[in-house]
Amino acid sequence: MVAVPRIRMEQTMTDLQRILDHLNTCVLLVDRRHVIHYLNAAAETLLGVSRNQIAGRTISELLRDPCELASIIDRALDTWQPYARRELSLQSIGSTEDLIVDCAVSPFEDQSDSATVLLEITDATQHQRISRETALINQVGGSRLMVRQLAHEIKNPLGGLRGAAQLLERQLNDASMREYTSIIISEADRLKALVDSLLGPGHAPHKEQINVHELLQHVRQLLMADAPDILIDRDYDPSLPMLELDRNQLIQAILNIGRNAVQAMQGMQNTGRLIIRTRALTGVSIGTRRHRLVASIQFEDNGPGVPEHLQDTLFYPFVTGRAEGTGLGLAIAQDLVSRHGGLIEFESRPGRTVFTLLLPFDSNDAADVHKTT
Repeated sequence: MVAVPRIRMEQTMTDLQRILDHLNTCVLLVDRRHVIHYLNAAAETLLGVSRNQIAGRTISELLRDPCELASIIDRALDTWQPYARRELSLQSIGSTEDLIVDCAVSPFEDQSDSATVLLEITDATQHQRISRETALINQVGGSRLMVRQLAHEIKNPLGGLRGAAQLLERQLNDASMREYTSIIISEADRLKALVDSLLGPGHAPHKEQINVHELLQHVRQLLMADAPDILIDRDYDPSLPMLELDRNQLIQAILNIGRNAVQAMQGMQNTGRLIIRTRALTGVSIGTRRHRLVASIQFEDNGPGVPEHLQDTLFYPFVTGRAEGTGLGLAIAQDLVSRHGGLIEFESRPGRTVFTLLLPFDSNDAADVHKTT
């Protein structure tokens, strides 16, 4: 038997590690005691740890809840057969977000106590996000017809409301009281314009250059009047450029999202908190369209969260978790945002719910994801 020179063996191992580091798939080598002997560069990036930090430690020191992954490793070693699991939820100690991954485990060395498995992990988060967004976009089409029918029913009493406010205004001598009737009339006019746009056959929004923070300040004042016991904080990105938006449509959309949040926190006197946050995001996909620059408007609350059984159908009309709710606010908001080429998505668990409005800066700058990937 010809002995392999040590220097050549070391070079071979270096070349092998270089090859593994160029893979997009995460690769880990784990033994029967769940000790990690190796992880490649892709695994470092996905899990947010360095190999020097984690090599020689167990997966329980890498993941916050390793039980499911550990059971797959044990099964592969006990049966000496490869196993695979799709859409496994993991949370690394190096990240605050849950990872959705596809996982494959294959026995790698002999069946002794020192046996190891080759663990391959592929990030499925983006695929799941696209699937979720596609479902949300499909809900828009299913609810738009019903929203238009309801808008038609609203239009007539809205005209009567405005007329009554005008008659009342003429009877009032106190100028301070006439301010209230002016608010009623202006809000009725805004709602009439909104209803007219909902009744139109998919009319394009009447866009103008708007500072979105001005609209958010207007909505924040309305929300503070509705829920004085809820703390409403602002976390604005001052560098956010002007946006081409339909003022009335966007006010209604963000007002519906904000009211949905404060209503979810009813009963949380002096403990309920809503954060309105803005950011500019780059390279964001909305459905099958990828946008170079997107405005993100978030409403984050610390309420009880969206019930799990409602999460898949939340943007359909009449879907609500409140006995007094109509289930129309979110459906209308999603419809209005979709007319700007955007999307509303959410994540929710008890104590933290975040609704995110994604609005492209320029829909003409979008590219088809399937053509660019």
